[in-house]
Amino acid sequence: MPTDNITVGFIGLGTMGGRMASNLQKAGFRLVVHDLSRQAASHHLNAGATWADTPKALAAQCDVIFTSLPEPPDVEAVGLGPDGLIAGIKPGAAWFDLSTNAPAVVKKLHAAFAAKGAHMLDAPVSGGPAGAASRKLAIWVGGDEGAFKAHKAVLDAMGDKAAYIGPIGAATVAKLVHNMSGYAVVCALAETFALGVKAGVEPLALWQAVRQGAAGRRFTFDALVDQFLPGTYDPPAFSLKLAHKDVSLANALGRELGVPMRLCNLTLAEMTEAMGRGWAGRDSRVVMKLAQERAGVDIAVAPERMREALAGKDK
Repeated sequence: MPTDNITVGFIGLGTMGGRMASNLQKAGFRLVVHDLSRQAASHHLNAGATWADTPKALAAQCDVIFTSLPEPPDVEAVGLGPDGLIAGIKPGAAWFDLSTNAPAVVKKLHAAFAAKGAHMLDAPVSGGPAGAASRKLAIWVGGDEGAFKAHKAVLDAMGDKAAYIGPIGAATVAKLVHNMSGYAVVCALAETFALGVKAGVEPLALWQAVRQGAAGRRFTFDALVDQFLPGTYDPPAFSLKLAHKDVSLANALGRELGVPMRLCNLTLAEMTEAMGRGWAGRDSRVVMKLAQERAGVDIAVAPERMREALAGKDK
């Protein structure tokens, strides 16, 4: 897509947004900016960007718009408030919200902008400030796939992993799953490492040891590849019976040392319930079926789709 015939709007020039907007300018896109503070836009204005006094004024000038804002109410205010984007949006224009939002809010905004003949897409990002600066950024997009494809070149100017996830709200759900998984893992690691240090192992030596193990050598979400996604837990790679024994030993060590092990105790309870189902001889990951049952979902991705996804994973 030529950069000289498209005008890009950007609202929210904070830690993440400011860096992403700068990358759009480096790629040669004509940029219109708005922020609560004009001072936040000084770098972009000095580099040739145009200032808009309101979201409405920005939308009237732009073919594609990005917002990077702190909270769902901020996104809603920019979109639907007095002098909001909806009052100035051009028919056929696309608004990508880069914020981490709530699914209900993005669906509401999507419907309101569709009634105006415009596209609203949820497009949360992952990569942090360093990724926003270096363009090493995942951008997950939900909404109209045609709008995603039409503006892929603009997205690629900000991130190296722009991907279409599905209908409106799908990208927001993916972002929430990603972040919640990450912080749940952080809490679990804090608990287990506190146990190891309390048991007398030097922290750096402990870290260097465990990262050489099976879990340490694997990307976090690759743990879902062999059993959870295809829904195949037989034959076992490592049986639930043996895993239950290992987790029981770790919890027993915590009790010996007087270390509270809330997450680990819960893990043992889940595995004990799975054992009670008669799953002892199945793969240890069969414990993940309990969460599926509670959610009322049954996950079993077809083998050919798994092969395609794995083949394209590192592209």
